[in-house]
Amino acid sequence: MDLSGRPQRLLGEGLLASATSHPEKVAVIVEGEPYTYSQLLKAVLCLKAALQSRGLMRGDRVAIYMDNTWPCIVSVYAVLLAGGVFLVINPQTKSEKLHFLLENSDARILLTDGHIATVFVPVVQSISTVEHVIYSGVLKLSLDDDTGFAHFDTVISEHAPSEQFAQVIPNDLAALLYTSGSTGNPKGVMQTHQAMVFAAWSLIEYLRLSPSEKIMLVLPLAFDYGLYQLLMTIKLGATLIVERSFTFPAQIYNRMLEESITVFPGVPTIFAMMVATNRKKKIVFPSVTRVTNTAAALTASMIPELKQIFPNALIYKMYGQTECKRISYLEPELIDSKPASVGKAIPGTELFLLSPEGKAVEHGEPGILYVRGPHVMAGYWKQPETTARMLKDGLLPGERILCTHDWFHMDDEGFLYFEGRSDDIIKTRGEKVSPLEVENVLQEIPGIKEAAVIGVTDETLGQAVKAFIVVEESMTYKERQLKKMCLANLENFMVPQSIVCL
Repeated sequence: MDLSGRPQRLLGEGLLASATSHPEKVAVIVEGEPYTYSQLLKAVLCLKAALQSRGLMRGDRVAIYMDNTWPCIVSVYAVLLAGGVFLVINPQTKSEKLHFLLENSDARILLTDGHIATVFVPVVQSISTVEHVIYSGVLKLSLDDDTGFAHFDTVISEHAPSEQFAQVIPNDLAALLYTSGSTGNPKGVMQTHQAMVFAAWSLIEYLRLSPSEKIMLVLPLAFDYGLYQLLMTIKLGATLIVERSFTFPAQIYNRMLEESITVFPGVPTIFAMMVATNRKKKIVFPSVTRVTNTAAALTASMIPELKQIFPNALIYKMYGQTECKRISYLEPELIDSKPASVGKAIPGTELFLLSPEGKAVEHGEPGILYVRGPHVMAGYWKQPETTARMLKDGLLPGERILCTHDWFHMDDEGFLYFEGRSDDIIKTRGEKVSPLEVENVLQEIPGIKEAAVIGVTDETLGQAVKAFIVVEESMTYKERQLKKMCLANLENFMVPQSIVCL
């Protein structure tokens, strides 16, 4: 299907167009291994055929529980072109939360990594919705019954590339993006093809990106900020250099220099590590022309040091929510004159502030931020009441306006300044943490009678998770014991940095 001559309507069409326009260009480099657009499309069409042969229908949910790997990238586009709805799950996710996500989404197929089989196999066997499991790598668990299980490489080799595409329309769901909420369990943000195509276009527009870009990905694809690096790259026909994480910075630095990276997306935790390294041993990346930051604010003292590390880069400060991907950005030319601002609305959207009573507020006065645009979510999966709290009727028939429940003020020039959040969510390492979810895990530990979790300011993490507990007199715990027990049920970033016994 040649789509190179018309605008993209569906999220998967970006791959079809780029593979048609420049099939032999490198699309992704995954841990040093390059794959061209034609190789990517062939693998995607084979996996798409495998999913369809397993009964995947338009609108069916498919869970992708994987590291930043080649199979993960192939899986995203295979699900889209098969007409399914994907949800990418952080591979650090433990069994209880995985159980919730699979059951809540009614996922019919799980695409995953064999090395985390001890987590996903018992979960899959305990619920009825998941009918098929396709895994990559070595399955780290022996199965008494492997019915419904298949290896990623096997299903790719067994199916010919198929161009039988589902009849999907722009208003159909493309993804469920689960985000932590103040009620404990994650909420599934419903995003349509139209919304995600628009968001990718708007990001490309204000970041001034071109097909010649080489974009570095060290953020998880399960994080929408990481996911959109993939979506933008493929839409542009650029090249994405993929690493599993930022765990080994020296390796990342070498890769950035070897590949002449032009775009580096990060979060304050990563930038703080880079600044710390630079203070000991100078690191400079002259090929980088764009640096982006979101999830938490960069400190004013960090900016000059980042300019030393990236001497030729425009530095973008951005603000967003999963419910609409991106909300605002600050033009990089203004980062010194307006260091506290998160900028103005992204292209093609509108922002305004209202009082809690719904009245317009004056410049300089705090108000709740509302977002209008094609990127606003369709709602929360299976949560109509929470959806009604976040989405308001717009000016046009069927239009949805997002109430962020975050407080801002606006200066005389229309630039936004963050005042505070209306909920209790903690933002740490670029991730959202529900205090209630951490409290529930702590209170499951024998002898802990009460637990309270808060976020405290941290120069490196943005916010650090801090827990306060009340323990029965007969019990004694060391802090490291409690952290280890938390790690058994929580992702790494959710484990409290400090635990205080009251």
